[in-house]
Amino acid sequence: MIRILFVCLGNICRSPTAEGIVRARLQAAGLAEAVTLDSCGTGRWHVGEAPDPRAQEEARARGIDIASLCARQLRVDDFHAFDYLLAMDADNLAHMRRMAPAGCQAHLGLLLDFAGPPGRSVPDPYYGAGDGFANVFALIEQAADGLIETCRQRLEVQHSEPGDGAR
Repeated sequence: MIRILFVCLGNICRSPTAEGIVRARLQAAGLAEAVTLDSCGTGRWHVGEAPDPRAQEEARARGIDIASLCARQLRVDDFHAFDYLLAMDADNLAHMRRMAPAGCQAHLGLLLDFAGPPGRSVPDPYYGAGDGFANVFALIEQAADGLIETCRQRLEVQHSEPGDGAR
């Protein structure tokens, strides 16, 4: 089992969009049972709220339903509960690194590192113009493919390790 947590600022735009996109792609790839997903925010402003209606609309237009997701804040125990904590931007990644407990074994990184050159951020569409949510969706889709390939490779390695019954 691989456990992935998507992290943005308020957990109502980018990270629930990432959770929805990756969940749909994992389902299509036949990996949904092997990967657990969640999303959260580094801030607490929107705890308990559903994703932004504009994010929901953009997802719905592509056949993905994120309406049931509920915003929550990043917790210290997340660093032990997840294998990957993937931030949408450098500010949230820096917040995660400051918050990470000693001995944290999870991979802390940027989601877009799975889509090509490292260090790129998914821009926050909350205060932006109309196409901001479509742009976020397109960027996350690019990263989703790389992330799923990483999961596939990691699962293959896990299944071929000695002592697991694989021959």
